Amino acid sequence: MASTQDLLKQAADLTSSNPKRAEELYKQILNSTASTSKGSAINADKEQSLRDQELALIKLAELYRDQKDASGLAQVITLSRSFMSSTAKAKTAKLIRTLLNYFNSIPDSRQTQIDVLTDNIEWSKREKRIFLKHSLEIRLVSLQLEALQYKLALTRIDALLTELKRLDDKMILTEVHLLESRVYRGIGNLSKSKAALTSARTAANSIYCPPHLQAALDLQSGVLHAEDKDYTTAYSYFYETFENMSSQDDPAALNALKYMLLCKVMLNMPEDVTSLLSIKLAVKYAQLREIESMRAIALAHQNRNLSDFEKALRDYKHELSSDPTIRSHLAALYDTLLQQNLLRIVEPYSVVEIDYVAKQVGQGRQDVEAKLSQMILDKVFHGVLDQGRGCLIVFDELEADNTYGAAIGTLEQVSKVVDSLYAKTVKIA
Repeated sequence: MASTQDLLKQAADLTSSNPKRAEELYKQILNSTASTSKGSAINADKEQSLRDQELALIKLAELYRDQKDASGLAQVITLSRSFMSSTAKAKTAKLIRTLLNYFNSIPDSRQTQIDVLTDNIEWSKREKRIFLKHSLEIRLVSLQLEALQYKLALTRIDALLTELKRLDDKMILTEVHLLESRVYRGIGNLSKSKAALTSARTAANSIYCPPHLQAALDLQSGVLHAEDKDYTTAYSYFYETFENMSSQDDPAALNALKYMLLCKVMLNMPEDVTSLLSIKLAVKYAQLREIESMRAIALAHQNRNLSDFEKALRDYKHELSSDPTIRSHLAALYDTLLQQNLLRIVEPYSVVEIDYVAKQVGQGRQDVEAKLSQMILDKVFHGVLDQGRGCLIVFDELEADNTYGAAIGTLEQVSKVVDSLYAKTVKIA
């Protein structure tokens, strides 16, 4: 009978040519090593058996990952429990994190991950593996946040916070408060989102905060300032995040750079986008589609060209609509660009037909008329809509005439003089 090492080598050789046979061999190794480890009386043999079992588990998981088989990977995680019951808790946590990370390469596996995590959280609770349970719950909340399951996420967060405050684990407490802030921001409750972020920063200040966690806190701070239209402060937070993540080669640095570009556009400084992309840290991202999409938006904004803006939205639909932070600001940006485009068209005229303006911006007459009316009321420009003739009459901006103000001031002073003279005549009389 072939030894376990021989079976492992044979399975590894068959992984690419005959994955089905490799799968059978790995399962055979797991079954044989599981029975050996249970009955083995010699420590050396038992340790070797556990090492073989761990390697077979990882190799089988990699096989399912390469085949994009989420259900198979879920079964491997369930199979690993017998192995995890025989090993140290720290090693268990590392193994299950490794196995769960393989889901990231499998598309449309989010629900399977949620089911696997829920199942393993219950197992950890039964086995009294508290820290593993907390780690899995944090991962579950992150997935629920991605799946927009805000109510379930908040329920899980409330239970987690109660346990963590009792244990006084500041590191995990910081992560959970950060997740809480992101969930509240997702449901639109910005006041609670800010309160949760403040709690996260308070917890982080009492410990050594790892760079990746500090970057996540800064990123969330920038997002919340952007929601408040404070794009200058948001930009500074995003820049700190970008520098921090770039130094660690973190892929999330790309998001921070996109948000920096968004802030420049929202601050009406789209011309700064090109210079920003020429800095040393940003050069390697400059040719990616995500950055190209923001460059197209900035160029359309700079030229005040609504058709170019709409074309960018169509051409880079996935890049611009998949990110909720960027998507939430596109409506305001579109409105600003429409206003600037209308100004560009009506500026040369004293009288212009509304139909012509609508044709130039490629919008319906009714929408253009409503927007022009709003701009006049907001005093963006001076004019009046002549609906009878179907045209817009634009006035030159009038200089402030202080004559009436000065006349009123003079009359007020005369009134005071008259009152003073009347008071004196009363005394004389």
